Amino acid sequence: MAEALITIFGPISGAHFSPLVTLIECLAGHLRKREAALYVACQIIGALLGVLTAHALFELPLLQILQHVRTGIPQWGSEAIATFGLLIIILQCAKHRPSSVAAAVASHITAAYLFTSSTSFANPAVTIARSLSDTFAGIRPPDSPGFMVAQWVGAMLAYGLYRWLQTPLPVKAEKNIKL
Repeated sequence: MAEALITIFGPISGAHFSPLVTLIECLAGHLRKREAALYVACQIIGALLGVLTAHALFELPLLQILQHVRTGIPQWGSEAIATFGLLIIILQCAKHRPSSVAAAVASHITAAYLFTSSTSFANPAVTIARSLSDTFAGIRPPDSPGFMVAQWVGAMLAYGLYRWLQTPLPVKAEKNIKL
C-alpha cells in the first residue's frame, strides 16, 4: 500500500506522509516554514482519519485509548533505527534513484515492522494516530512522546549522514606534473 500511495501522491505533494520528511525538506531549503506547517497539519489529520477509518472497517469503537504499556529503551531504539533507515532511504533514493523511492520505502516499512520491537511507527503523525487505537498496533498516549523523540533523533542522524555523504571528496593535486 505504501508503494501505491507514494506513486500516486509523489507527483502532487512529494508524497510527504511524515512530518519528519517535511522537516528535513524544510531544513534543506526545499519547503518554506509555512508550507511545512500546512503539510504537518494535513499529515496529522490524515493519520487521524486513517485510524478512525480502520476502526470503522473492523467495527471497533471509533475512539479508543490503549492501556498496554509500550515504552522503554528497546522500543525507543527501535524507533530511532527504523526512522533513520526510512529517512536515509528516502533522501538517498530521491537524489540518486527517484524511480525507486516507492519500492524502497515500502520494502523498508515492511522489514522494519518485522525487525523492530516497536513495530516501526517511524512517523510522528502515525504515532499520534496509533495513540487512539486499543489494538495490537496501538500505543498509550503517555508513551507517545518517547517514540516521537526517538523518531526525531533517527531523522536528524539520517539527515546528518545524508549531508555528509553529499560532501565532495577533496581532489589532491598531483605533484611534478610536466606539461
